[in-house]
Amino acid sequence: MKQTSHRVVEKEFGVPIPGEILDSSKWTQTALKKMPPEGKLDWQTLFGRVAPVVLDLGCGNGRYLLGSALSRPTHDHLGIDTLPVVIRYARRRGNQRGLANLKFAVGGATHLLEEFVVPGSVAEIHCYHPQPYYDPELVHKRLITPEFLAIVHRSLAAGGLFVFQTDNPGYWRYIKAVAPVFFEFSEQHGPWPDAPRGRTRREIIALRKGLPVYRGLGRARIGLGETEALALAGKLPPPVFDADRRFREADLLDHG
Repeated sequence: MKQTSHRVVEKEFGVPIPGEILDSSKWTQTALKKMPPEGKLDWQTLFGRVAPVVLDLGCGNGRYLLGSALSRPTHDHLGIDTLPVVIRYARRRGNQRGLANLKFAVGGATHLLEEFVVPGSVAEIHCYHPQPYYDPELVHKRLITPEFLAIVHRSLAAGGLFVFQTDNPGYWRYIKAVAPVFFEFSEQHGPWPDAPRGRTRREIIALRKGLPVYRGLGRARIGLGETEALALAGKLPPPVFDADRRFREADLLDHG
């Protein structure tokens, strides 16, 4: 952590974490501690206004959403991850930057979309470096399935944006094969312009290790209804690709 002329800037692997730590009088609360006991999330109630909503599924320590919330104050952001420890880091940093347009929750991505997101209510859904699971006995835990992509499509507004990133070649080949069924999908060549040194902790690690990073984005296909999307999903192959254990080293570094 570095302090210069009363500005406190955090770094991770030498790359600044977006924003700066403000005076405590300007801190906010970014914790979404529990989901509604019944019904869906009401974005207007949660954020106190009507604005485009951005979801980061498996948000880790929140690096991407911090940057997006800072650079796009006109958008509201929610990040979710199954690991409480990384959400604690994310919440602390969001609080210290005074970001009223940002919330973090502990939970599963699929459960969030299935149970708590109103269909067609989200502008963007981001998914960075989902766990590939190298053990063949664990491949059923992989997040990206045809059914999951159908639910992502359902959650997005017409033409809404889906963003995917991985450093695992097997996952990339799989997403390229199935995503175009639900999205107008294309590869992002080169780093994201807003974060050339990495949008996420995992991307920074992968780049430092010299691993290729695969980035793609797509717009939800207009005119594709939920029933049809689920029917199409049922005809697509499951994610049983070989994740290649040689890529596990970066996983072991991606903690904290």
